[in-house]
Amino acid sequence: MGDLKSVDFNSIIDRLKSSSPNVGCVLLFIGFVRAEGADGGAVKELNYEAYGDLAKSELESIVGDAMKCDGVYSVAVMHKVGRAVPGEHTFIVGVASKHRSEGFKVLREIVERVKSEVHIWKKEVTDKGEVWISHKSYA
Repeated sequence: MGDLKSVDFNSIIDRLKSSSPNVGCVLLFIGFVRAEGADGGAVKELNYEAYGDLAKSELESIVGDAMKCDGVYSVAVMHKVGRAVPGEHTFIVGVASKHRSEGFKVLREIVERVKSEVHIWKKEVTDKGEVWISHKSYA
């Protein structure tokens, strides 16, 4: 967790790809700050906060579960903490797997579990106001 502005996607892909000679695909999910907020207003910024060690432990548990899936060789999960502006990437999940079918399944499961289980909140600031959105309700 932290700042994702300087993420090197090639190094993420290389790390995932090199986890096994049997890797047949690397799948990436990249979440961005949208220009339109939940209230319909223009987003000025998002501010992400995480419950430190608990959020880290929850992420590690999700990654651990994903690594137990057949055909999955490596997983990477990164989530922004702090201020983000429209267009900025805030959430990255990578999966290296033997086949795309298990890779897509695990990728989606990781994304949904992070969104529903990890203690991360965001404050959405738009031209219409501000609202805090809990880890269990943002999409």
